[in-house]
Amino acid sequence: MNNIKKFFFSNVRELSLILVIIFISIFVQFRSGGNFLTSENIRDLFTESAILAILSVGMMMVIITAGIDLSIGAVMALAGMIGTTLLKNNQALSPIIIILVAILVGTVCGMINGVLVSRLRILPIIATLGMMNVFRGITYIVSGGGWVLQNNMSQAFLGVATGSILGINNLVAIAILIYVIGYIFLNYTRTGRQIYAVGNSEESAMVSGIKTKKILWLSYTLMGAIAGLAGILYVCKFAAAQGETAVGYEMNVIAACVLGGVSISGGMGRVQGVLLGALMLGILNNAMPLINVSVFWQEAVRGLIILLSVISNAIIQRNVEVKALRRRNI
Repeated sequence: MNNIKKFFFSNVRELSLILVIIFISIFVQFRSGGNFLTSENIRDLFTESAILAILSVGMMMVIITAGIDLSIGAVMALAGMIGTTLLKNNQALSPIIIILVAILVGTVCGMINGVLVSRLRILPIIATLGMMNVFRGITYIVSGGGWVLQNNMSQAFLGVATGSILGINNLVAIAILIYVIGYIFLNYTRTGRQIYAVGNSEESAMVSGIKTKKILWLSYTLMGAIAGLAGILYVCKFAAAQGETAVGYEMNVIAACVLGGVSISGGMGRVQGVLLGALMLGILNNAMPLINVSVFWQEAVRGLIILLSVISNAIIQRNVEVKALRRRNI
């Protein structure tokens, strides 16, 4: 019995999300006339949510350090534009090379953000907001204000988004791989544990011998690399790259993390929770048009759910702290 209580208490956030997802799915299934829980729509739901889910892993690491990255949409646009511009000039290039170039571009962008936050001690929201405009501006310079369209992309490249591995869409398969790597990294490596330590208290982490500047820099660098990967997958999926690619996408990613139980104050969050948060947001995006929710109300509904999630996170965290304090007193 004690083990069951302990399991429930330690996984209350994830279990609550699962119940909410089940409830919403059943509700939408009835309201949509049985069009939601079909194999085709579920497949589309996972495919549409894959890029959001990939980005959420990187943002989770940044938020755990008590930071934020508002530049990821611009990094996605820049990485996608540079990768597809190379492809436009030489369609014989392997998709793997294009993807690696995009990841490299994202990594460099993340390194710059990391230096601003960790070395120059600029507030993350200010540093990444400023670099968002810089990266977006460079994207316009690279593109010359134009677009790279489907006819400038090779079929091999476009096949990355439409192809499958063992019957699983490539985007979904990449998302699964990123989550497995993220789970192992955060839970079973020293660096992963140090990320949590920095988020809980940077001063305490520094006293205990953790190189906090290095950890902060690494978190933003990894976020940049993941944003570069997501950016090239994004333009591959939609078969178009332009200066406005992924504008505002960072808000969706932050929302997925918050829904998944990642604390904005840092130090708390789990990969499985973020996965459920991204899935939850994907379900909302997919379900609301099916039940004819006005496009003007969709943002309001998403905002309300995120606000309720933040409030519930605060309540859960406070309860955890109170119970921990009681145990110490006992």
